[in-house]
Amino acid sequence: MTPFELAEPATLQEALQLLDPDDATVRPLGGGTALMLMMKAGVFQPSRLVSLRKIASLRRIAVGTDGGLVIGALTPLSDVERSAEVAKRAGVIVHTMRRLSNVRVRNVATIGGNLAHGDPHMDLPPVLIALDAAIVVTGRGGERMLAVENLFAGYYETVLAPGELITELRIPAQGGRRAAYLKVTTGAADDWPALGVAVSLEAEGQIVRAVRVVVSAATEKAIRLTGAEEVLAGAAIDDAVLARAGDAAAAEAETVSDVRGSAAYKRELLRVYVRRAVRQALDGHADGASH
Repeated sequence: MTPFELAEPATLQEALQLLDPDDATVRPLGGGTALMLMMKAGVFQPSRLVSLRKIASLRRIAVGTDGGLVIGALTPLSDVERSAEVAKRAGVIVHTMRRLSNVRVRNVATIGGNLAHGDPHMDLPPVLIALDAAIVVTGRGGERMLAVENLFAGYYETVLAPGELITELRIPAQGGRRAAYLKVTTGAADDWPALGVAVSLEAEGQIVRAVRVVVSAATEKAIRLTGAEEVLAGAAIDDAVLARAGDAAAAEAETVSDVRGSAAYKRELLRVYVRRAVRQALDGHADGASH
């Protein structure tokens, strides 16, 4: 790696001043799990890294005034995984963490960095979109709120402006909503997924009152499948409705080919796994994996 400056500010405002919106070689450093790999491969050569690790306010898990969760962007994934409050208020996240990479990565990687990286194969974005989560984005000009579903612009792309940081994740109170996340891997259960499907719903018995269906990994970015949602909303769930929802998802999603499978293969996976994820959420099972 080429030499670079490492800055370690103690406050968020100091960090924002050290970031240079006009210089792409100046980057923030959180857990660094992805950034270090890029540097070792020579894909990115920084002139300055601004470490956020000494900013204590960015590492916390708290209950918000609405009963939801407030998670600082520098909170390691393992802290989220072990949090009793997260388990109580959004158990699907804890279940998702157990198959998200491995414990060594989760001990270092941060929840803000996970989102800012924009990798479409990440497990958390579809789950957070299904939970209607939002982030606080902070720059020199102040703060703005952004729904997680609006964060991703494309393949490894986000709408974050140069010099902006994700500083907080907010997950609203889920009430009686139930959620599930299914991932399909071609290797180990904690490998990168060929497909991820997250579902969150409100139901009375077998009748779905409100639903969010999200696909990731098989597409260029995590997206909601509104066609499948329209099939499910207000319907009494049976095999025929689930089949129509799966067909709608397969028709709507623009799947992509990669080393984990062809676009056509992933489309068929999506058709099947939307049905399974809805059923699991309806039955109160928070997670699942196939490989």
